[in-house]
Amino acid sequence: MNPQRRPLGPDATIGILGGGQLGRMLVLAAARLGFRCHVLCPDSHSPAFDVVRSVTEADYLDMAALDRFAADVDVVTYEFENVPAETATFLSARKPVLPDPKVLAITQDRFTEKEFVTGLGIGTAKFARVDSAGGLVAALAIVGKPAVLKTRRFGYDGKGQIMIRDGADPTMFDELGGQAQILEAFVPFEREISVVAARGRDGAIESFDVIENEHKDHILKTSRVPANVSPAVAAEARRIAEEIAKAFDYVGVLAVEMFVVKDGAGHAVLVNEIAPRVHNSGHWTIDGASVSQFEQHIRAVAGLPLGKPIRRGRIEMTNLIGDDVKDMPKWLATPGAAVHLYGKSAVRPGRKMGHVTQVFAE
Repeated sequence: MNPQRRPLGPDATIGILGGGQLGRMLVLAAARLGFRCHVLCPDSHSPAFDVVRSVTEADYLDMAALDRFAADVDVVTYEFENVPAETATFLSARKPVLPDPKVLAITQDRFTEKEFVTGLGIGTAKFARVDSAGGLVAALAIVGKPAVLKTRRFGYDGKGQIMIRDGADPTMFDELGGQAQILEAFVPFEREISVVAARGRDGAIESFDVIENEHKDHILKTSRVPANVSPAVAAEARRIAEEIAKAFDYVGVLAVEMFVVKDGAGHAVLVNEIAPRVHNSGHWTIDGASVSQFEQHIRAVAGLPLGKPIRRGRIEMTNLIGDDVKDMPKWLATPGAAVHLYGKSAVRPGRKMGHVTQVFAE
């Protein structure tokens, strides 16, 4: 058997790039399965550092530190998709990196991601590339209004984007830093949903139930499972996520964010974004399913069988954003509520401090 395909033994160490709350929850899931973890992150206040065996506090482009990190781990994964390409390439020459760095190259750029999705015959909002202030005018002629102008790279939680409703000033291009951008048609969606899916090294895929998401100030606030959609829409959403995972030859957990829109007498599903990692909308799985998204990811990159996700009831997950964390005593006194704080000391507006999961009878 190819050594890279052999399941990891109980004495193995999993390397994780990124030390945020997603890394923290990956470490905790790995510990349940007996694995050790080593986290590399440049931030000394990383939440994952508090719960992990080994840490490397270094820049992602510190090649000497990366070399030491690679020597101490058996496989490398990541908790966020903006890992520098040089980092992924350097590490992949030394140890297996899962998901494959080629997935990062596609999903780090909104335009190449949209091209990838539409190339599979899967619907998205109409889009056009914008490479200059003058190019914005040409893109609007293709996409129409209203539309959303976004940076092609490094945008999240509503950052790096401008809504265009009526007028369009070419200086908007400069407002977003003058970097490569994409113009996307505004989608009059009925619901925002996501599918969290896991794919193993052997190609097996397991998807969690479709999630319905509500955002506040562009940040995910509440996720509810199951989503209030028809069985046909749910089946299509899961099909799309699984087709994307197969097309990537993906190993690990990914999330596909989608819009549900009216389509004649029925509904259609359009892909909004792909997150090649565990995802905020999947946090409910820790308390609400037989296997969490974090354990599924560890199982996948370790070459172990995936679990069959069985939902425990009707679920509602609420993010504690900024000062919401002060409501922790209320949540702790709420019967059936599970509180998860991320160990972040500084409370700031828009910062995800934790989440609460409630499981209700069907």
